Amino acid sequence: MSASHWGSPSASKRALLIHGLTMSSQSWEGLAQLLAAEGQGSMSLRRIFSGMRGDGVPDYRVATLAEDLRPYFAMDMSYDVIISHSLGGLVTLPLLPFLPKTKETTVILVDPPLERTAEQFEKDKIRFLKEITDARTAEEHMAEHPPWSRGDSMLRALGVYMCDRTVVKGIFEHNEPYAFSGMLRNIPPHVKIALLMSDPEFGALCLLEHLPVDAARLHVKVLNGVGHWIQYELPNAIMDEVPLPRAKL
Repeated sequence: MSASHWGSPSASKRALLIHGLTMSSQSWEGLAQLLAAEGQGSMSLRRIFSGMRGDGVPDYRVATLAEDLRPYFAMDMSYDVIISHSLGGLVTLPLLPFLPKTKETTVILVDPPLERTAEQFEKDKIRFLKEITDARTAEEHMAEHPPWSRGDSMLRALGVYMCDRTVVKGIFEHNEPYAFSGMLRNIPPHVKIALLMSDPEFGALCLLEHLPVDAARLHVKVLNGVGHWIQYELPNAIMDEVPLPRAKL
């Protein structure tokens, strides 16, 4: 699995960026540049939803997709912050126990779809498949989302173009019933989680009622007036949760 990189290879601070469905590693360009400006190196993995097991049989379960990323959570791999958007957040959660126990790691979950009803699940499937079939241009994305920059809109269009219809179908066929909020119940003590939620009036996928009542070690923030694409609309909300050198505070 290859990756996109930003910032200096010798940077003392490292970030791992995990994108969502119908996105690509380049989708993080804007945020990665903000991290680089703070002296933080970033890496975003490519083709994280390939869904292929060792025997060649497609398997798009969240647990299997997470297992594909295990090499990036080996004993000698550590990050100061992991930022995951949408489905990428669900793939990140099973990997938390493999982070080094000798240091605290900040994990920022950006509007992850923890729970979907059967009706919502079916609507999501139809919407994603239509998105692949009728891919919009950068101009159309900009018209629909005025806060987005042209660069972000172009990368959004690229992500959809690069996504295989088979992957979208597999994600929905292999993850039913769709219920992942329980993974927030056992957050390791060496992990600090910031959960950023979009505004329900602007298309949020993660809602307060989705959180387990017994979830601990969660810092939750609802961003009023901001849609699902927080990294495009309000990237500073993500940067506010990134641990920076004390000189920057």
